[in-house]
Amino acid sequence: MSQPDGSVPGQGPTLPASLIDRDAEREMTFVTTLIDDIRSARAQVHVPVGLKADLVATSLTDDARAAFQRNEVLIKRLARVDNVTEGAAPKGSIAVAAEGAAFAIPLQGLIDIAEEKSRLQKALDKLMKEIGGLKGRLDNPNFAKSAPEDVVMEAQSNLEARQEEAAKIREALKRLSDLG
Repeated sequence: MSQPDGSVPGQGPTLPASLIDRDAEREMTFVTTLIDDIRSARAQVHVPVGLKADLVATSLTDDARAAFQRNEVLIKRLARVDNVTEGAAPKGSIAVAAEGAAFAIPLQGLIDIAEEKSRLQKALDKLMKEIGGLKGRLDNPNFAKSAPEDVVMEAQSNLEARQEEAAKIREALKRLSDLG
């Protein structure tokens, strides 16, 4: 049931189509996605949050360039970016893609790549042991028969969470391996 202001309880007010600016919505989606992707890429390779990184635009459509330029201050601040340049991706950088654009974050001087690879590999090895144990438990017919349903579901949920985490670590390792 709608309210006098046209809103639906729990969903907030609804706007008439005439007030929705699709271009602005598309631009803000580009900006927020780019910020999230830069932050995720930095986190995957363990760039300290406090360090500002450079960003190299390796490819930009006209629309992406305009959206980036209009929102550069916001992007730089929220993604912890220092200098932005255009050109080829430098050796030792990680790629970040956005709609109509591609960027690279040079890692030289930000992280110790060998140390980070070692840290990630240790974390992956530990996760693989946990995954093996959970799979072994779930594949055991006696466990499935005798354990309460909530315990079996929790084990399955833990397995899925660990598998997702392992996939993220593998992606980070791949990014680091691609660096040279």
